[in-house]
Amino acid sequence: MSIQNLSRAIADNNSSSDAFALTLNVQQWETLAGYLQPIDTGVGDVLIEQGTHDRSVYFLESGAISVHRVSSKEQMKLAVLMPGSVVGEGSFFSRQPHSANVVVTGAGRVWRLTAIRFAEMSNRQPNLALEIAMGLGAVIAKRMAHRSKRVAVT
Repeated sequence: MSIQNLSRAIADNNSSSDAFALTLNVQQWETLAGYLQPIDTGVGDVLIEQGTHDRSVYFLESGAISVHRVSSKEQMKLAVLMPGSVVGEGSFFSRQPHSANVVVTGAGRVWRLTAIRFAEMSNRQPNLALEIAMGLGAVIAKRMAHRSKRVAVT
């Protein structure tokens, strides 16, 4: 599986206020691909379930995903994310349960990075792991700076 489309989606996602900024060369992208799992998604697929402890991060190559929180009284849409976005960053760092559901609303492809694969990357490719961690941290900072997006840190 080629990671070029994900690379392009991230590079093109510069209009989003919470864009995942990652500038890697071709070799670094190919190395990163070895740590990621590509997943073809269909409408209605659940990537993240609120309350679960999975620490995976998902990078959206194509399609669309909806982030929403469910309570006993209602379901509140927090965000709609487009290609080049990332989701799952909050639990990735905090080790806390996910704060929202993430559901595919437009079929496409995501790339999954598990905590175990990130730990392997940290040992074998520390500079690449640092770039990923800094990019994810920047997304959290951007989302926290905007009151309306603060609750969308998943």
